[in-house]
Amino acid sequence: MVRSKQISRKIFEYKLKSRNPKSPFFYAIIFAIVFIFCYVQSKYSNSRIRYFNSTNHGTDSSPFEESTTIDSENYDPLIPPANASREVRMAWFRTQIPKLELLHSTTLSQQFHDRVTGFLNKGCSVLFHIIWFSPAKYFGRREFLTMDTFFKSHPDGCLIVVSRSMDTESGYAILKPLIDRGFKVGAITPDVPFLVKDTPAEPWLELIKSGNRDPGDIPLSQNLSNLVRLAMLYKYGGGYMDTDIIVLKDFLDLRNAIGAQSLDSTTKQWNRLNNAVMMFDINHPVVWEFLQEFATTFNGNKWGNNGPYLVSRAMARLEGAQGHNVTILPPKAFYPVDWNGIGKLYKKPEDEWESRWVESQVDELSNGESYVLHLWNKRSKDLDIEEGSVMARLVSSHCVVCGSITT
Repeated sequence: MVRSKQISRKIFEYKLKSRNPKSPFFYAIIFAIVFIFCYVQSKYSNSRIRYFNSTNHGTDSSPFEESTTIDSENYDPLIPPANASREVRMAWFRTQIPKLELLHSTTLSQQFHDRVTGFLNKGCSVLFHIIWFSPAKYFGRREFLTMDTFFKSHPDGCLIVVSRSMDTESGYAILKPLIDRGFKVGAITPDVPFLVKDTPAEPWLELIKSGNRDPGDIPLSQNLSNLVRLAMLYKYGGGYMDTDIIVLKDFLDLRNAIGAQSLDSTTKQWNRLNNAVMMFDINHPVVWEFLQEFATTFNGNKWGNNGPYLVSRAMARLEGAQGHNVTILPPKAFYPVDWNGIGKLYKKPEDEWESRWVESQVDELSNGESYVLHLWNKRSKDLDIEEGSVMARLVSSHCVVCGSITT
């Protein structure tokens, strides 16, 4: 920039000193100098923009900033080509199978069981796990909030992050604020073949790995998440929760429980369950039935078929049988606000009536029958948490680390 200013000043001084008519050659030289000056300015500005975009946008040294060190984070071989026919999708999928470490046992994943049991030896008042099959750089403040509020309610609990991408230096940096406070949280790379071994889902996985089963047009990672949560519950027991959850109170009085998402308006009986939050004893026969349902009714083209609809189908069939030993909790327990009403919780009150409504919602959610608030991430992920909103109030009273979660 200094050099550019010197060039500009020389041009200006030359014009002041010179009073004689100039030749065309002279003007050509002046034009060339001005052109070079503008080009230098442009390159300098562009380099500033590139530098800004390649560094942190601000001075916050939060571990949630995007990382450039995570391997294979710009490409996901589990996402099929859009609008492909079944034949094209299957042909494509067969070419991707060697790249899908999630489907195969690796040197790191083979340590999974020993790492899990070693982790549990720390002593846990309650054991929960979450699953993260996306790149670690996408595990942001909102996802962190699920862990944060879990430990607010369960300071002696254990939380396993089942994830390859979070089982890295970058993932550790995300978990570090909790680890530094003494909370028992850790990321462990899953061994999916081990998890489904000797379960009804083992043949399904073998067909997928051989390229002889259509994964469908829904990203396979979503359905593997549905499978792994069931396998984890069956082999280790404890609880599972999605990463768009705010934990409102402890789960210590719950056992073998799943939540209804909605009730029939006439009979007041549940008509849909959800698999976003579940708790089961190890080797529970109902979870075995869930795994059987996954393997026999898998449909990778229908959203929810292998998740919420799966547990709804299986439990509807099992409810007629005696001794399934599962508590089906009312919607207020895990889904107190439906997906079409979640946006209102993010808005600040604009008048006295809205302020009273916020107060009543905060009181009901914090002191009522709700264990968690499911945030329906597809609906809420792009919403800002406005100051004074129900969400802002809940976060401030139910988190440990907190930090900035308004963006």
